[in-house]
Amino acid sequence: MAISGKDSTASGRVQFANTHWSVVLLAGKSESPLCQEALENLCRSYWYPLYAFLRRQGYTSADAKDLTQGFFANFLQKNFLTAVNPAKGKFRSFLLTALKHFLANEWDRLQAEKRGGKHAFISLDEQSAEKRYQLEPSSSATPEELYEHRWALTVLDAGLKRLKDDCEADGKAAQFEELYVYLSSEPAEGDYARSAARLGMSNGAVAVAVHRLRQRYGELLRKEIGRTVSSPAEIPEEMRFLFSVFSR
Repeated sequence: MAISGKDSTASGRVQFANTHWSVVLLAGKSESPLCQEALENLCRSYWYPLYAFLRRQGYTSADAKDLTQGFFANFLQKNFLTAVNPAKGKFRSFLLTALKHFLANEWDRLQAEKRGGKHAFISLDEQSAEKRYQLEPSSSATPEELYEHRWALTVLDAGLKRLKDDCEADGKAAQFEELYVYLSSEPAEGDYARSAARLGMSNGAVAVAVHRLRQRYGELLRKEIGRTVSSPAEIPEEMRFLFSVFSR
């Protein structure tokens, strides 16, 4: 979802500022198909943290799927989007608060409708979702803590995908596949030598490549986090939060 700026290109296509909040706010005001597509892409990216929250709350897999679909259908309604508070804050907090509000007001109505019904606007494979949830470690984590953990992983994965795309565009796909493991772990003795042999590089060149990969990943993560907050001033705090959830 590459989106920027203001209203109009030579072809008349709507452009968006590259943040989650701009997508939400503009989708509430514009009838452009691009607005709706951008918002649906956003929903597809962040449905699993909400699904995991619902499962940890005690809902069955079928009910969690229905509630996730129902929530996003409600989320896409123009009257909901136009009521979003301009003092937006963090997108992750807004989304979870909105889900809790939905649960308080929509559960009975949703139960009265045919299961799956009109809410299936995005493809949620119930078996895939539940299989993913069953891999969650058993712990004393609250539903909110699990949501935050899954949200953080979603952001990290988005940054990693952008890094991979950058490397492929630069003709360095093989380097990425060999070296991205060092983004989250230090090499053991001999690791760089083995990577160097596979890539046809020197040990020193591998060390430089890993350093540059880590630098670029940090830049991309800051950009990704910048898309989820309402002000650049919130980025350092959100970066600290992102990594703090893995130390709990």
